[in-house]
Amino acid sequence: MTESEADLLVLLRELDDPERLEWPRRYDRRATAALFGGLVTRLEGDFAALCTHEQDTQDSSEYGRVVVLAEATVCGTRIVVCVSKFGSLALVCADNPGAFLGTEEAQAEGELDSADLARVNRALVDLGYVVVAEELLESDYDGPSQLLWRVERPTWWARFFGYF
Repeated sequence: MTESEADLLVLLRELDDPERLEWPRRYDRRATAALFGGLVTRLEGDFAALCTHEQDTQDSSEYGRVVVLAEATVCGTRIVVCVSKFGSLALVCADNPGAFLGTEEAQAEGELDSADLARVNRALVDLGYVVVAEELLESDYDGPSQLLWRVERPTWWARFFGYF
């Protein structure tokens, strides 16, 4: 399932609850942990390598990250998958969030293989995650939550993956 940028912005606005910055109203920590565990298992199987991961991030709207180690990728650059506590949102990036201006730039610079990216995206979609491009998440935040006093430049990234 590929979402258009306009549809993704609609989804981001629907998930945005100004009264709940760190996690959504009906947040189910166990279900989120189980889904995340399935993602780790799937990526380890797909890349035939152990993946490092951290989860249940405190004081953040990000739930956790899975890292496909550089040794397991075609280009020798690690792939980082960030998962939000909101709506099963996920971000895929080469090396680290912000290291490139998105996956297209990482591919153009020879740091991210298209087959590796497709493998990660397929795993995310199969598990029910919604993949949001880093470029969209780095756009200016225009939702109802009061982020101005929490971050220097409010972005959708800060809203759904940032620390509070």
